[in-house]
Amino acid sequence: MSTWPAIERLIAAQGAAALVTVIEALGSSPREAGARMVVAPDGSFTGTIGGGALEWSALAEAQALLTRRDGPKVARLDKVLGPDLGQCCGGRVQLLIERFRAADRDAVAALAQAERQGELTTLATFGADGRLVRRTAGPNDARSPGPAYDPQSEGRIVERFGDEATPFYLFGAGHVGRALSAALAPLPFLVTWIDARPGAIPATFPDNVTAVSQGDPVEMLARAPDGAFIAVMTHSHALDLDLVIAALSANRFPYVGLIGSATKRARFTSAMRKIGMAQAVVDSLVCPIGLTEIEDKAPAAIAASVVAQVLIKRDALKALAVPSHGLGSAGDKARHG
Repeated sequence: MSTWPAIERLIAAQGAAALVTVIEALGSSPREAGARMVVAPDGSFTGTIGGGALEWSALAEAQALLTRRDGPKVARLDKVLGPDLGQCCGGRVQLLIERFRAADRDAVAALAQAERQGELTTLATFGADGRLVRRTAGPNDARSPGPAYDPQSEGRIVERFGDEATPFYLFGAGHVGRALSAALAPLPFLVTWIDARPGAIPATFPDNVTAVSQGDPVEMLARAPDGAFIAVMTHSHALDLDLVIAALSANRFPYVGLIGSATKRARFTSAMRKIGMAQAVVDSLVCPIGLTEIEDKAPAAIAASVVAQVLIKRDALKALAVPSHGLGSAGDKARHG
């Protein structure tokens, strides 16, 4: 979710917006510290803090804050999910709700502009009115990635907005390729969709997709950034093999997936061994692509299984990169209230 651009748009369109942030989550809770949603005066909202009774209560409080002409610019909610809201999660959640109006336009616009350029980190302290006073982190404030809401010493809070998108190179615009490009649309991936066949890629595609319909696909692969995810599902098995060999040989892509059966995998792995590729490299190929527990062969089902698989891989890579900060849920993580 783009937080500050959404607040900026709502101030321009409706004169105000409220930002709801989970600032503490103990025990089993619907979302972690740093989960956010932006609420409009008309009741619409983007983002989520977990749904259910907790979110409904927060929406009501945000609406009340937005309709007040005077008084506090901020509200806090401290909810024990079982006794207070009748939810069975058993955790405890603290929420901060901040109101922004026309007077905040310049500060919001600066944060919105910074967030549009990529993942935004701010340093904040609580002001006299209870809202957070934020400034964009500078080069001297750089630190390793961490939680979206991270209290530090001396009352300083590090906040992160936006989610750095993972480059995703999708080769092939057949039925599954089209379904996969649509399934990736709302997720934190920047998709480069490659198919040189005339008219293969449709005229319209999601905003996070860059379509490439000319050139050599293997050369396009060579231009992919380190850490990109690769999904190969072209119309040609020969091209598929060339792409898979190039992707695995590069040794810089954490996920290389190939559409196909166990028989196709066996033929490809045999060909790769014959040209001297190491067994460990060959074994890293994900084929059949997607979660094998999902047996449905419909394009949308295959796309859903691939999305689930790459999200699992993305989370695993993030967990390796980010040390635990002891924030968020102290018990099991619940996705629903």
